[in-house]
Amino acid sequence: MALPCPQLIVLETAVVAPLPAGVLETSLPLTFLDIIWLNSPPVERLFFYRLSPCNRGHVLSNLKTSLSQALHAFYPLAGRLRLTPGTADRYELHYDPGDSVAFTVAEYEVDVDELAVDGPREVAKILPLVPTLRASEGAPLALQATVLRGGLAVGMVLHHAACDGASSTRFLHTWAEAAAGAAAMQLQPTPVMNRRLVKDPSSFYRSTTSAKSRGQWEFVKMSNNKLLATFTLSKQDIQRIKEVVLVASGEARAPPPRCSSLVATLGFIWSCYQRAKDDDEAIRGGHTTYIAISVNHRSRMKPDPIPNDYFGNCIGPAMQGAPKAQLVAAAASGLLVACTAVATAIEESSGTSRFKLSELWGKKIREAVVSGGDLLTAARSPRFRVYDVDFGFGRPAKVEIVSVARTGAMAVAESRGRNAGDGLEVGISLRPDGMRRFQKCFDDAIAWLHHHEIS
Repeated sequence: MALPCPQLIVLETAVVAPLPAGVLETSLPLTFLDIIWLNSPPVERLFFYRLSPCNRGHVLSNLKTSLSQALHAFYPLAGRLRLTPGTADRYELHYDPGDSVAFTVAEYEVDVDELAVDGPREVAKILPLVPTLRASEGAPLALQATVLRGGLAVGMVLHHAACDGASSTRFLHTWAEAAAGAAAMQLQPTPVMNRRLVKDPSSFYRSTTSAKSRGQWEFVKMSNNKLLATFTLSKQDIQRIKEVVLVASGEARAPPPRCSSLVATLGFIWSCYQRAKDDDEAIRGGHTTYIAISVNHRSRMKPDPIPNDYFGNCIGPAMQGAPKAQLVAAAASGLLVACTAVATAIEESSGTSRFKLSELWGKKIREAVVSGGDLLTAARSPRFRVYDVDFGFGRPAKVEIVSVARTGAMAVAESRGRNAGDGLEVGISLRPDGMRRFQKCFDDAIAWLHHHEIS
């Protein structure tokens, strides 16, 4: 029986505005790559830090001051998502001088080492550390700093329609560098706010907004009995996956997929995830299951790439299906199917021009919906360097995307720790029975990898 969760004590509810002042009223129109996320649940992140009690007061004050400095560069995050005045289906991120971000300071009587672990934890025990987004006001961002026993949790909630993970982590790095010292912050490039760089020749924007509940954002309720756990694949694990897939493709007389570390990790987790599900009927019925990965298209846009510092959404869909019976097949066969599908999805999306990107979005979404197959999505990226977000008191002990408990996605990041090499970690949220099945599938698959003889 689960113990009752500790009570969160709110010490301060503040608002933080961009400083120095001087940014004029600005409206950034949502592009077709932004509008897709208008009704989606916000992204909820937590950064856990170990911290000595003696410097907490200074740390909390410095977090607030440095936040105002970072918001000067990322001022739209202090604005509001709203329907563009005079229109019925156009939306914008509007900033008015004086707009601000909600910043909560709280206390939670739990040891940081109890929460910053890989093993399954109750989501209900972590959720109080996540700030509340003022959705009714259109706020795109909310932040919270929570004092723990032996540490600190920095929580962020961001509406995905405002920007993608590349932009939001760039904001976090800017905030952290401002907290660590103004000189470091000056090294950060200025965000590019020009939304005209993203064009929509196929009118995907209009077809998307017509299917949505205008002006209403949906927030998925959190299940009371969800668990959150992290599963790590070491550099050696990933290398073994690559070797197994290469040999299996030769035995199948099929061209080997481009099996990068990300492809190997996603294919391995996807295969375990599907084997852990209790749906034999779907396997017997030949159902197709899908994986969806968001690909950063800034450097891939053709004919003209978009600057890496572009602020907004610039991700495209990498989605591919596979027959569930093949995906859950034992040993190397299932791994080959999974990794081939993931590699195919990424290659197809990466070669898409800006003029075809919106068409690809529509095609892939329709394919998954019409087939009735289930979908596993991957959130975050190992390229975001989330374990380098250092506010001046050390690297995070643990980083979580709590919102995977709402969306059912998996959260991918680089392995934490300076000696983690090229390993990757994946956050998964399931109910207790599902978590036990997934843990067993994962452990069995890892053991098989390292005891399997590769001919």
